[in-house]
Amino acid sequence: AILMIFQIKIYRNTIIDFIIPIGIITVIGIIAFILDFKNYKKTYDYSGIGLYLYSIMHYIIGFGFIVCSIFILTNYYFADQNVKTESYKIIDRTWLPKRVGKTGSEKQPVFTINYKGKRKELVFYSQFYEKMNSYNTVEIEIRKGFFGFDILENKKLN
Repeated sequence: AILMIFQIKIYRNTIIDFIIPIGIITVIGIIAFILDFKNYKKTYDYSGIGLYLYSIMHYIIGFGFIVCSIFILTNYYFADQNVKTESYKIIDRTWLPKRVGKTGSEKQPVFTINYKGKRKELVFYSQFYEKMNSYNTVEIEIRKGFFGFDILENKKLN
């Protein structure tokens, strides 16, 4: 679960199509299923369709997310150190709602930019929510990730 939290946090600041992490999770889960299904049958007492359903679910969630987390984290932490700063016009605004039952939780503004032809949603801290309509551009420092996916850092609203 901790890897998934870091993965989501870093995914929000990486320019990567959603289909790539989903593809990694699915393909690795299926490969793990094919390679280790015999051991799964011996270890757990399931039968029929439940055996296949639970095993594929375990392999996709377990192995798939671990490998995807390693992929995302490697792209981020072994990225190029050269940084370039660019400014992008905000094309849409929305917010993430308060978390139910979490004290001190406030709405987080989400700004959408057009990054090299792709829509990218940038999540900011709740302190920017009140004045979210007054911002027109986002200034971002960009690094090239280890696998070539851009990483957005030090986002500044203008």
